[in-house]
Amino acid sequence: MALNKELSTTYDQFLETAPKEISSVIVDAASNFKSVYDPAKAIQPGSPFPQFQLSDAIGNKVSLNDLLAKGPILVSFYRGEWCPFCNVELRALQTHLDEFHQKGVTLVAVSPELPNQSLSTSEKLSLKFPVLSDVGNQLAKNLGLLFPQPESMRDVFDKFGVDWNQRYGNDNLELPVPATFLVDKEGIVRNSFVNPEYQYRLDPETALHWIDQL
Repeated sequence: MALNKELSTTYDQFLETAPKEISSVIVDAASNFKSVYDPAKAIQPGSPFPQFQLSDAIGNKVSLNDLLAKGPILVSFYRGEWCPFCNVELRALQTHLDEFHQKGVTLVAVSPELPNQSLSTSEKLSLKFPVLSDVGNQLAKNLGLLFPQPESMRDVFDKFGVDWNQRYGNDNLELPVPATFLVDKEGIVRNSFVNPEYQYRLDPETALHWIDQL
């Protein structure tokens, strides 16, 4: 599982190098959220994936039906370009993109960032799959993935130079729980990965195994 090994290394480096007054706030926020979040309340396999229409990185509207017209889809929710764990995951997905295509699956990433930020992410990471903007986390809410961060995180983002309003179009500090769903061509969720601990993500090799079971 190469992806999670890289994520683990990234997390260890963060804990070693980040100022304690910053890392402690982040760790506490994640720990407190984990203690109250129930992944079982997120959408489960066997349920229909909710309809959506989201903007891609260049402003085109993309619906669930548009994507399903090509076959099954793999949907990955990430937090934003500022998140190193998200960038590691997106690069790993890009590395396996040809394999997903060969199996007839469309890969799509979703974040609450505005389309211009999604475009920046796509260009920065050389992504060749759709990156959609779930502004206001409406789809994430429907899926049971909402992480309402505590106010203590506002100073952390300020220190990191993350202009929340400019990036997300609001100041509510809400993020999606990182998650990945395999949705079959009929629009039914077949497999899901939901983890409130942001440093863990679904390995693309596991996603490919899921697809082989369709």
